[in-house]
Amino acid sequence: MSAFEVIVSGTMLAQTVRMTIPYACASLGGVVSERSGVVNIALEGILLSSALAAVAVQGATGSASAGVLAGVGSGALVGLVHAALVVRGRIDAIVSGLAINLVAAGGTRFALRALYGSSSNSPSVRGVRYGDDWGLVLRTLLDPFLLLTLAATGLLAWSLARTRFGLRLRACGEDPSAAQAVGVDVALTRTLAVTIGGAICGLGGTALAFELHQFQAGMTGGRGFIALAAVIVAGWRPWPALGACLAFATLDALQIVLQNQTRVPSQIFAVLPFVATLVALAVVSRRTTGNARAPEGLGKHPV
Repeated sequence: MSAFEVIVSGTMLAQTVRMTIPYACASLGGVVSERSGVVNIALEGILLSSALAAVAVQGATGSASAGVLAGVGSGALVGLVHAALVVRGRIDAIVSGLAINLVAAGGTRFALRALYGSSSNSPSVRGVRYGDDWGLVLRTLLDPFLLLTLAATGLLAWSLARTRFGLRLRACGEDPSAAQAVGVDVALTRTLAVTIGGAICGLGGTALAFELHQFQAGMTGGRGFIALAAVIVAGWRPWPALGACLAFATLDALQIVLQNQTRVPSQIFAVLPFVATLVALAVVSRRTTGNARAPEGLGKHPV
């Protein structure tokens, strides 16, 4: 099979869709957090910790559903910690996010050794099964993680635009002092937003672990940072963020399906998502018009 045939194959489509899910969930978590005014670079750490939690719980209980709940719950918990440090403790969000990422990187290795006697990977888990006799593409399009990701995107877009909570959340992100002056509890709203964002990001970490059927140390591989870039490229909007993540995931999938198909070193394809991220951010930094901009109150506290 030629390289072109591989690129347009069902395997490429399925791989792209599956790889979009962790990016998209992390990106949605970043959108809801930052639209409330809280910078969130802890997405990488949330993905990593939720992936381990999902695998550990499924391995202990034998239940995929329990693993999913554990992953989502772990993401929400880490998001709550980030919110407590930033919103309540007034710690710089960048410092808090970096600390969470470092703790997650080291803590998951420690937990792996404590639980399984290995600092590299966990035993295999079954993951989520949904019909082994279906076609590859059909199975991918009906993946429960994909359906949950699409539902989360639609629900987030609707709630930000149409609900009272979304209005308050956006007000906190645009002008926290004005929002507080009219009676909005800025601290509570931001805490809820970051916690919800952590839960959505945790779903992405769970999907990543279940896709590989195990937890591997450092398995996120910078996905949280690429997702954060997707938030910026998309102008802090849910559906464009999903589209940006799909583009990054396509490049990520490309380097997998083209392995051993060309004479080009695989390392060249491996850096494509990161190069694309830098190019996209450079283009966005020159954008001076349009409504796709950062919230005015991002990183600011009410006075």
